[in-house]
Amino acid sequence: MKIKYIRPYIKEMPLTKPYTIAYSTMSDVALVFLEIELENGIIGMGSASPAESVVGENPQQTLQNLETHFVQELIGRDIRHFRQIIFEVTRHFTHLPGTIAAIDIALHDAFAKYLGISVVDFYGRKIKSLPTSVTIGIMNPSQTLEEAENYYQLGFKILKVKTGLNIEEDIERILLLQERFKNNMIIRVDANQGYSKEDLQKFIKATEKKPVELIEQPVPVGKESLISSMETEVTQYIAGDESIKDASAALTFCAVPKPFGIFNIKLMKCGGLLGAFSIADIALNGGIELFWGCNDESLLGITAALHAAYACSNTRYIDLDGSFDLAEDLVTGGFSLFDGYMLINDQPGFGTHKIIS
Repeated sequence: MKIKYIRPYIKEMPLTKPYTIAYSTMSDVALVFLEIELENGIIGMGSASPAESVVGENPQQTLQNLETHFVQELIGRDIRHFRQIIFEVTRHFTHLPGTIAAIDIALHDAFAKYLGISVVDFYGRKIKSLPTSVTIGIMNPSQTLEEAENYYQLGFKILKVKTGLNIEEDIERILLLQERFKNNMIIRVDANQGYSKEDLQKFIKATEKKPVELIEQPVPVGKESLISSMETEVTQYIAGDESIKDASAALTFCAVPKPFGIFNIKLMKCGGLLGAFSIADIALNGGIELFWGCNDESLLGITAALHAAYACSNTRYIDLDGSFDLAEDLVTGGFSLFDGYMLINDQPGFGTHKIIS
């Protein structure tokens, strides 16, 4: 079955509320979409939301790449050769993971729809469901408690709290959350490269009576040795995020002494599902657990990450809340939520449907 048509486009999506992380504040997001239509009318959809500060690619560049002659020449190719096509795309768009991810996701969606099965079942489902964390940006302590209470009332039981601007206020916020929710909420922390080694040690000591579940990317990229010199009891619950962009980085950080006991995988960092599986395989052989994350993304990208996560036996954590704060989206379906647990809908492809406006 051959590819008949390829259509990329970009949409500006407002967020329901702005939020702050260690290096920026966001109020909207530009999302790139890609539709690949087959001869029989099946349409596979892909999306991209690359973070320029992390991977050096922005959505406007992604759109320009998807509009090139190289991509249009994929018309006429057999969808059954989708893995070979992704290989060629990866070689052509070197270090452009947003571009690769959009094509990778669209091809996976089209191929699995062609087979009539879900993507996760094509690869083999290892996990039925996991609870996702929901993210609280950097805000004052009273606002943090208020937002956490709102999420708790909605049924979520895991919070990921952004930190990294002020260590004293970070500690205050975490201690307040621990006191308020006791054992009813699991707390994760994401410092977004905002800590020195001294900050990290201070944070760990201040919260040691009830440690957080994990700490994501506490130190800047290039400073990972600051963590690898710490005790294994600490590094085993440190997650690498911005440091883990591709399989090469994953291999580097599997070497002893390991700075991370957990790898955060984002499809927008590593270029879609095939790039993610390369990292996952290295992590599995290195005894490292997986934590699947996201940017502010369409439900389509979140669902694709969820299928990849549930196909990997070493997946332990998910943080796939990137579509929750979008004021609008172009697709529906994909997954359902039950008390914070994310369940795939088992329809062909990624099980999403374009909203007809």
